[in-house]
Amino acid sequence: MWIYEKKLQYPVKIKNPNPALAKLIVSQYGGPHGEIGASLRYLSQRYSMPYPELRAILTDVGTEGFL
Repeated sequence: MWIYEKKLQYPVKIKNPNPALAKLIVSQYGGPHGEIGASLRYLSQRYSMPYPELRAILTDVGTEGFL
C-alpha cells in the first residue's frame, strides 16, 4: 500500500507567467512533432524489425525519450 501526495519534487514559484513560452514548451513535448511522438514512433517500429539487434536499438532510443 502507498500514500499518494500531490506534491512536486522541486517546488516551483512562478513570478511572471509567460503563456506563449508555455505553449511552445508543451508543443515540443506533446505535439505531433514532439519528443513523445518521436518516442512512440520508435517503439512502434521495433515490432516490424526482423533483426533482434535492431529491435533492441529502437527500444533503447524509444524509451530514452521518456526518461
